[in-house]
Amino acid sequence: MIYPKIPLAQSIIELCLAKGITTIVISPGSRNAPLTIGFVNNPSFQCYSIADERAAAFFALGIAQQTKHAVALVCTSGSALLNYYPAFAEAFYSQIPLIVISADRPQSKIDIGDGQTIRQENVFENHSLYNANLQENVSEENDAKINFAINTALLKKGPVHINAPFEEPLYQTVSEISVNVVLDVSEDFLPIPVVEDLSEYSKIWNQSTRKMILVGVNDPNAIAETAINFLAADESVVVMTETTSNLHHPTFINNIDTIITPFTDADFEDFRPEILVTFGGMIVSKRIKAFLRKYKPKHHWHIDTLRAYDTFGALTKHFEVDPNYFFEAFFPLVTEIRSDYFIKMDKVKKLREVKHELYLDKIPFSDFVVFDTVIKSLPKNSQLQISNSSAIRYAQLIDIDPTIEVYCNRGTSGIDGSTSTAIGAAVVNDKPTVFITGDISFLYDSNALWNQYIAKNFKIIVVNNGGGGIFRILPGHEESPVFNTFFETSHCLTAEHLAKMFGFEYSVSSDQKTLETSLNALYNQNLKPCILEIFTPTLANDKILLDYFKELV
Repeated sequence: MIYPKIPLAQSIIELCLAKGITTIVISPGSRNAPLTIGFVNNPSFQCYSIADERAAAFFALGIAQQTKHAVALVCTSGSALLNYYPAFAEAFYSQIPLIVISADRPQSKIDIGDGQTIRQENVFENHSLYNANLQENVSEENDAKINFAINTALLKKGPVHINAPFEEPLYQTVSEISVNVVLDVSEDFLPIPVVEDLSEYSKIWNQSTRKMILVGVNDPNAIAETAINFLAADESVVVMTETTSNLHHPTFINNIDTIITPFTDADFEDFRPEILVTFGGMIVSKRIKAFLRKYKPKHHWHIDTLRAYDTFGALTKHFEVDPNYFFEAFFPLVTEIRSDYFIKMDKVKKLREVKHELYLDKIPFSDFVVFDTVIKSLPKNSQLQISNSSAIRYAQLIDIDPTIEVYCNRGTSGIDGSTSTAIGAAVVNDKPTVFITGDISFLYDSNALWNQYIAKNFKIIVVNNGGGGIFRILPGHEESPVFNTFFETSHCLTAEHLAKMFGFEYSVSSDQKTLETSLNALYNQNLKPCILEIFTPTLANDKILLDYFKELV
């Protein structure tokens, strides 16, 4: 076996292995050579080389998103580390375990004019669950910090930073390890969850005729069928899910904006829940957030083992337990109550479904038509990765097959690493993966394609409307050079030459007939990754979408 000669690098590698951190994403560099040598030469580690640090971090995020296990990122010193920050912040808000291991100069070299050197200690402080600032020499104190960092990432589901100073020479190797690491197993396991006495809350529940369950980002198959069926059978409960919730039942409302956007003040008041129960991650719908902030529930209970955000300014209780444990303990305490809450909303839902189809049948080729066609065409039992901005918002309006898993970077809702995340997810996921993105998001993360690990059955669908289409449907849109340049970012670029450069099969569509033909060909091509670029009319999309909400009544 080949080991780096530097003892500190040996300690980090040995502790990662002992803790089961075996997936390593490395961005090439010199200062991190001791770590790279150690990880790559040990067959126990699965190592990936991704040159662009921002893309590398989101690639690692995609792997961790799927495996639910921490992934380590390794980079050289200097600004390389800062390029991890967007994914680091996403991991923090999406509760995804990442371990950033940065090589650094010794402390004596900081701020004296040495090359490729910045103040790396605590650089992620605002979003890091723990910062392990190591000393150059091996010590029990260093081992304790490394142990604690890894434990924190695993147990608290988020990002941590380990900063390791190395002095030259960096490339020397030895055949035997020279350190005896101190392994701390005292915090390797979470305590057995205990559900508190729920009798007080069941009394509130049993006296309330309007209960809303709102589900944000959620893993597929995370909620027990018994809980789903129990909630679906209660006439005093309305369950509202998002595309990213991966939660399905015929009675659930899965297109929130379609339901509530046309509401009058009287409708909103009538729909105001007495109890709001939330679980899962971030909520996409701005309209449901605006509604619940204005028409606050009397009680808002959030169920999550770790965090509870007061998204609506009405949080009254955080149950620090897995939703399944909560429902298992809570439902036996529930009694039936007469209510027309579900029946009223179900009538609205059925009306909106009819209006939705009528509208789609009469509008021309546009973003809305494209998203409707694409989402309905997705292969069963596939995985959908989707970018932020317009893409995820259109997806919220369209029914999706329950067998399809849906993922999106909703922690910070940024467009910057959507493609890289999707590629990372596809690498470790055995399902065919389709990534739907807008043109700006795709171009912004084009270095994601600089990746030798892309699965052959990975598909990218780029909806190219010539700019940031979401800005056309936000307040303040006006056709002007300032808007087109500084907000929409108008352009005439395509994915064609990027596809050729990175070895993707490329096809194009600009009308309904070619779209259907292209989608069929896309799903049948599994010999190499593919890009389908769909061109839509820039100036028509916003009016078509805004008119949709007017015609739902």
